[in-house]
Amino acid sequence: MTIFSKIIAGQIPAYKIAENDKFFAFLDIFPLVEGHVLVVPKIEIDKLFDLPDDFLSEMLVFAKPVAKAIELSFDCDRCGISVVGLEVPHAHIHLVPINSADDLNFTRGKIKLTPDQLKKSQEKILSHLS
Repeated sequence: MTIFSKIIAGQIPAYKIAENDKFFAFLDIFPLVEGHVLVVPKIEIDKLFDLPDDFLSEMLVFAKPVAKAIELSFDCDRCGISVVGLEVPHAHIHLVPINSADDLNFTRGKIKLTPDQLKKSQEKILSHLS
């Protein structure tokens, strides 16, 4: 079981943003910037492009309102999307508030947020989800 499967199953706590029968979105606790969200399928498949076609297409539709809420919640030009997938063997996408392409540079150090800061980020995004 991957760490993401354990989060989905409720075995590991997470700052949940959205959920449906196929997907789960939650804050990255080691974010590039405040408001960095992970979107994962509930099925455990390592590589994004190994997902069934319906999951691939529906994943972006699921992520769309989350991305819009991120844009409304943080000082950014847009919500960037990235697929890296090397750190956890469970398909996922990163939704990151960005002002430049460099804001999606995963070789940079991650920021450290307190539980209170993470909770406030979660609340900001949730307040803009419709």
